[in-house]
Amino acid sequence: MSGVAVLGAGIVGRAAAWDLVRRGHSVVIGEVDPEAVARATEVSGAAGASLDATDSAAVRRFLEGTALAVSAVPYALGMEVARAAIDTGTHYLDFGGNPTIVGRQLTLDGAARQADVAVIPDCGLAPGMANVLAVGAVEALGPGPVDEVRLRVGALPAKPTGALGYQLAFNPAGLVNEYDEPCEVLVDGKYATVDPLTEIEDLDWPGWGPLEAFHTAGGSSSLPRMWEGRVAALDYKTLRFPGHAHPLRAMREIGLFSEDPQPGTGIAPRTVLLEALRRHLPSGADDVVLVRVWASAGRDGERRTVGYQIDDRHDGRFSALARTTAFPATALAHLLLTGEVETRGAVTMDGAVPASLMVRELQPVGIVVADWP
Repeated sequence: MSGVAVLGAGIVGRAAAWDLVRRGHSVVIGEVDPEAVARATEVSGAAGASLDATDSAAVRRFLEGTALAVSAVPYALGMEVARAAIDTGTHYLDFGGNPTIVGRQLTLDGAARQADVAVIPDCGLAPGMANVLAVGAVEALGPGPVDEVRLRVGALPAKPTGALGYQLAFNPAGLVNEYDEPCEVLVDGKYATVDPLTEIEDLDWPGWGPLEAFHTAGGSSSLPRMWEGRVAALDYKTLRFPGHAHPLRAMREIGLFSEDPQPGTGIAPRTVLLEALRRHLPSGADDVVLVRVWASAGRDGERRTVGYQIDDRHDGRFSALARTTAFPATALAHLLLTGEVETRGAVTMDGAVPASLMVRELQPVGIVVADWP
């Protein structure tokens, strides 16, 4: 078996295909929209194919004979595409982000091991690279209890835009999902969930001024379950320009995130909200991705903090969000294909690759991981 299949020709799929081609792999990118396929092949140099990812039989045919698949289709399809990859003996990576779907995918561990393949969801920015760095920070502290692990991540317009200070960087359905589902944390060493868009904190970031950070769903991935009893406090918060969280929280509180059809119209408020976001939020301007991850522990009378920081900008070819979402996955894909990583079974990204290898593999595409503080 050889070659890589990329499912989905959106901004992340295009970037993933480009980096895999750059790394010397044979890549075919599949997408139902022929215009999107044409754009993706022109940008990436990959081959293109027509693929309806909702058709499980078509997905199996597409994956047949390929060594690895990177899925950039909506997370709701993640379970079926992962099953197809196992059936065809294909390593599988996706960008995850939905705890419910990821939890189901992890139940495929036995089947993936039997097929001698890796099934690795949550391979993007966060969940993904940020979580790998969090594991690296905890490991650098050495054995023993840890006081706190914090992850702060944001994809922002280079210049604040509109009342929300935000531009639409990806599918608004994914954005609203992050703003609506329970957020997994550790409190006093125990697993817990908190409401999204809460516990807003001010955070200073040189070069970008004051920012705000607040709970959102999905970003902590497997870390709270993995470190329960060892880490006293852990949370993941999204970064935005000040004033973003309160209006969104108000929308949630008055029911605009509801998926229940309303009497008399049969239309769910969320449907209306998503269409409004698509129509009225700006998009396409230069962006920045900011990541700050750290772990702290007090031992032998001394408190020590280990952390990492990333400031990544649009590079003229791909947005910062596309870069920092796609390239961690393609870094891991390359390591699997070359045998430097031998992970098998179903596991999230933070359990599949060490931080040192991730940092090394991101350097050629200009994603610089600096020590912090």
